[in-house]
Amino acid sequence: MRFESVINQAVAIGYESLPISLIIAFIAAAVIAIQVAKQFLMTGAEAYIGGTIAIVMIREIAPGFVALAIGARAGTAISAEIANMQVTSQVDAIKTLKVDPVGYYFTPRLTAAAITVPMVVLLAEVVGVGGGLLVSNLTIGLHPNRYMYSVWAWLATKDIYISLLKASVFGVLISLVCATQGYETKGGAKEVGNSTTQAAILSTIYILFADFIINLIFYIAK
Repeated sequence: MRFESVINQAVAIGYESLPISLIIAFIAAAVIAIQVAKQFLMTGAEAYIGGTIAIVMIREIAPGFVALAIGARAGTAISAEIANMQVTSQVDAIKTLKVDPVGYYFTPRLTAAAITVPMVVLLAEVVGVGGGLLVSNLTIGLHPNRYMYSVWAWLATKDIYISLLKASVFGVLISLVCATQGYETKGGAKEVGNSTTQAAILSTIYILFADFIINLIFYIAK
């Protein structure tokens, strides 16, 4: 595995997915704030809006939505790139040169995804909490201090650690599933498209299943 390959993959998986990930996080938090703000205000519980949004964003929305966005953007690109190399015999050429395909195709992508997806998720969580604060202030006039007080009161350090663990697992799953689908492609251009579609579907299923398992371990079976 070459360090340069890891950096290139980190840019493709993490940095280039950053804009869409942050936009999704902001919109998701804004929608949650709109949905709960008036109901909380009617019951006198508006002081808990910040904590509610923070818990939902950090435990579930940010890791899940960001992983799905990266899978749809970077994961499908990984699958299509490797599938195209496979059908044009570039993979066979690599094997002929005594280069390990796993170290050349898989390992840089797995390493980059495991490192960069948590970074993107962490930024998305900050943006999401900030988006909830902005919308709550604009819609019901909730003071930022009251919002942030409930965020710090409800949020635990464990929640952030678990969200980053989720992000790392999701990143590995995305790169592993998509690279495998591309690597196993046989045929021509049509099969490249089929592999890309299958990679998107399978990575989504595995992300949701892994999310369920991690929640089961850390929040239910504790």
